[in-house]
Amino acid sequence: MGKGGKSHEETKSGEDENMAAWLVGLNTLKIQPFKLPPLGPHDARVRMKAVGICGSDVHYLKTMRCADFVVKEPMVIGHECAGIIEEVGSEVKNLVPGDRVALEPGISCWRCDLCKDGRYNLCPEMKFFATPPVHGSLAHQVVHPADLCFKLPDNVSLEEGAMCEPLSVGVHACRRANIGPETNVLVMGAGPIGLVTMMAVRAFGAPRIVIVDVDDNRLSVAKNLGADGIVKVSTDMQDVAEEVERICKAMGGGVDVSFDCAGFNKTMSTALSATRAGGKVCLVGMGHHEMTVPLTPAATREVDVIGIFRYRNTWPLCIEFLRSGKIDVKPLITHRFGFSQKEVEEAFETSAGGGSAIKVMFNL
Repeated sequence: MGKGGKSHEETKSGEDENMAAWLVGLNTLKIQPFKLPPLGPHDARVRMKAVGICGSDVHYLKTMRCADFVVKEPMVIGHECAGIIEEVGSEVKNLVPGDRVALEPGISCWRCDLCKDGRYNLCPEMKFFATPPVHGSLAHQVVHPADLCFKLPDNVSLEEGAMCEPLSVGVHACRRANIGPETNVLVMGAGPIGLVTMMAVRAFGAPRIVIVDVDDNRLSVAKNLGADGIVKVSTDMQDVAEEVERICKAMGGGVDVSFDCAGFNKTMSTALSATRAGGKVCLVGMGHHEMTVPLTPAATREVDVIGIFRYRNTWPLCIEFLRSGKIDVKPLITHRFGFSQKEVEEAFETSAGGGSAIKVMFNL
């Protein structure tokens, strides 16, 4: 169990009772008591104020699993979050009650070889909000390591602080792919992760970005948020060659790096085919557990394929991008809900329904 809280159990009812949104069964969320663990010397108790809904949260709700992670007992949902410090442990020196913070949701062991090498996002003992069996953060309060609570500048809102989590995925992808001022970038998928990746790519200095999707509305949003070119595609594998031509025409030159933010056979095949010889394809989305893609032709052109998993050491840079105005995530927050039983259910329905929803946010 992570620092988020203890297993579900009855607590005395009262005004200060900590409540959370529990995933208790398939398509079933219930607001119920959530008993917090004791505050450790290096911990902080945080009152949640903004929590976003991620695609993985919806996946858990609809299927009780995400990739290899299976929900076997009731679990508090949510991991994109920010709040206000209520109390700190005796050894915490950098935070005080009242500080506004964004929370990095993963607690690594710091003992394994990967952690020692700085790649703590790959830690096999990672305890991550709302990843079974660890509880999440859609609650009135959580207890979390203070070193994973990052102070927000005065001009960065708590909602923007919660958006540091999805933005971190894009920032980590840019670092892995070495994006810079000479990198022309293709983004496959204009969903929430595709859009934050596009924003991160621009902040890292890429001069030209083309984004691809099957949905006109999402492409319109991407264009308004700064995409240099948009290309509508189909879900038919037979269309890949023709669509690659249109992508290269929209780019006006070679594609140096492609980010597949969907993770399907079609999107990865398109990315591999569109990327120039010697370029890179970064797999960000995980739509399919396994894919059949034209890897051999890509290998003969020395196209490097790289993966990412979550992020590491990204919160300070994300916060700086938000503070400086280099990235504006506010337009991505399309729907807001309170924290009643009815609103929690409506919020997840809105997020799962797609349509005009990009990021659905709870205001607690």
